[in-house]
Amino acid sequence: MKQNAYARAGVDIILGNRVKGTLPQLLQATHRPEVLGKVGGFGGLFALDVRKYREPVLVSSVDGVGTKLKIAFAMDRHDSIGQDLVNHCVNDIAVLGAEPLFFLDYIGTGKLEPRIFTAIIKGFAKACAQNRCALIGGETAQMPGFYKRGEYDVSGTIIGVVERSRMMDGTAIQPGDVVLGLASSGLHTNGYSLARKILFEEMRLKLSSKLPGSGNTIGDELLKVHVSYGPMIQEALKNFNSTKAARARRLAIKGLAHITGGGFIDNIPRVLPKKCDVILRKGTWEVPPIFQLIARRGKVPERELYQVFNMGIGMTVIVTPERAAEISKFFKSRVPTSIIGEVVKGRGKVRLI
Repeated sequence: MKQNAYARAGVDIILGNRVKGTLPQLLQATHRPEVLGKVGGFGGLFALDVRKYREPVLVSSVDGVGTKLKIAFAMDRHDSIGQDLVNHCVNDIAVLGAEPLFFLDYIGTGKLEPRIFTAIIKGFAKACAQNRCALIGGETAQMPGFYKRGEYDVSGTIIGVVERSRMMDGTAIQPGDVVLGLASSGLHTNGYSLARKILFEEMRLKLSSKLPGSGNTIGDELLKVHVSYGPMIQEALKNFNSTKAARARRLAIKGLAHITGGGFIDNIPRVLPKKCDVILRKGTWEVPPIFQLIARRGKVPERELYQVFNMGIGMTVIVTPERAAEISKFFKSRVPTSIIGEVVKGRGKVRLI
């Protein structure tokens, strides 16, 4: 069959339409009753049930997965990238107490490869279903000559909702509060440029090299899926922050910080009152082998390590000391959890000791 002019130029609309024709089946597991219309429209439709809220506040976030994509390209494994992106975005709005409603994705590539496209979308769908979030639309752009052969980029936008009186803003945090750390699975989606430089350029390791202290290869370790804390945070807020307590600002859970780009140093201050500092006590949680290797061989100043990487903690939860043990036990039944520090008087900074 003779190709049309656009296909000869590198953009195959017919192939794109054929591949996208599988989307309704892939997205079925992410359906929510609020979703209207069908896949493939000019815009996704979501009918928010405002009767469930007194003052609903919509919360949005947009992100990508950075140079973790370089590992996926090198290993030709693309099934987890979609999960990484959804989970990252879910965590970003979870810290405000928001329930995720729907997600939209963008995939840009030079040439559409059906196998890779399907793997990425399956990852989006799997994570959206796990987070009870509808995947209602997206965009796939074929741009020959713009990307290297076999490479692509992804980004995603998430929309959630939170009752205004239950919105987590950190204003209830005060000296004496306790900081819990929820374990990460590894690098998540941050610090890959520095990690790749240290591991592959300076140490000359390969993706197939064994990671000391772990049964994994370096490649497997670097592609571990970004943990979603969203569902457990939603459950915790319902269990420990009653509506009455929230309105009176007598909160058991007072603030949350997603430890992404900027690490502990830049992310925790985003939820701190200006007259509070957080002291983090190193050694109170288990630092995964990948971070130990980078710290040992990378010659990176310690403070920078904690500003670039999550060092084994993907989410921090600031809680009242009276209920710290109870809340820690709740999270520990779902993910490894440690008491890693406390809030003290200060100027909105993080101190490592």
